[in-house]
Amino acid sequence: MDLATLIGLVGGSILLMIGCSGGSLSTLVGFFDISSVFITVGGSFAAMMINFPLAQFTKAFKSVRWAFFANTYAPEEIINTLVRYSEKARREGLLALEEEIESSSDEFLKKGIQLVVDGTDPELVKNILEIEIGFMEERHNENKAFWEAWGGLAPSFGLIGTVIGLIKMLGSLEDPSTIGPAMAVALLTTLYGAVLGYMIFNPIAAKLGLRTDEEVMIRQVMIEGILSVQAGENPRIVEEKLKSFLPPSKRDYVRRERPEGVTVNV
Repeated sequence: MDLATLIGLVGGSILLMIGCSGGSLSTLVGFFDISSVFITVGGSFAAMMINFPLAQFTKAFKSVRWAFFANTYAPEEIINTLVRYSEKARREGLLALEEEIESSSDEFLKKGIQLVVDGTDPELVKNILEIEIGFMEERHNENKAFWEAWGGLAPSFGLIGTVIGLIKMLGSLEDPSTIGPAMAVALLTTLYGAVLGYMIFNPIAAKLGLRTDEEVMIRQVMIEGILSVQAGENPRIVEEKLKSFLPPSKRDYVRRERPEGVTVNV
């Protein structure tokens, strides 16, 4: 669970409600207007239907969970696994890795090691895996683009709702007492659009982009490690090479977390 996302969403909502209510529940109720909801949410949703195919809606809504949950694997764990593979390959040969990958839950790593075990040319292994990363990144960016688009449309429809409200207000100027309440309702759509766009949709897009960057980095670590294993490099060299992907604060963690009995002095 990514607590930052949860805290930001819940905390932001609470702070907004406190700011709107001023300590009075009846005041908070005044910030709800069903017509403004229809214009802002319904209008922007309709525009999204024009922008994207229906299949993308399903994928984008499913992708929201990654804003709340971190990637399964940490780079340190992957490095430890690859160093272990490197040691076993130098001692028992590349074919011995076929047993190791059966217990791996990461399909990308399994695919790369299987290509190595099958004797695939190193350049071809690299090309295949990089193509897979490229298409993975493209799929993820489609979801990010979806939320970015909605984050841009929601404030726009909020403004449209405000214009509609102002037109209605100007059409009934004969009663000055209605101007204030009508103006307040007109501005609610702008508020709704801004909240949806800048507190929900755009932050979700940004967090999904961060998740994609993290996963691409992990995949790059895997590719470098797989090619090093295939080349028969010394496990110590493999470790030091892969640790260069990590910030200095996490590099010692690689050594600490190595399973008992696994060394790099080969």
